[in-house]
Amino acid sequence: MLVDDKKRKMDRTAVLQVELATMRQQHRDLDMAIDAIHETANPDMLTLQRLKRQKLAIKDEISRLEDEITPDIIA
Repeated sequence: MLVDDKKRKMDRTAVLQVELATMRQQHRDLDMAIDAIHETANPDMLTLQRLKRQKLAIKDEISRLEDEITPDIIA
């Protein structure tokens, strides 16, 4: 029984790590898109605002996933 629990936890951690890698890539992609829009002569401020909001939401999700993978242990 204990082995099954450890295996499930390892499987869950592996899934979370894949999710985390995906979120980090999405965060980088949004960052590049935001930079590209900033470089245009007439940037669309509404699109910039929307992308920045998405980027912030992804950053929050990254933090949540990192906390779930390695929770703080109070000694």
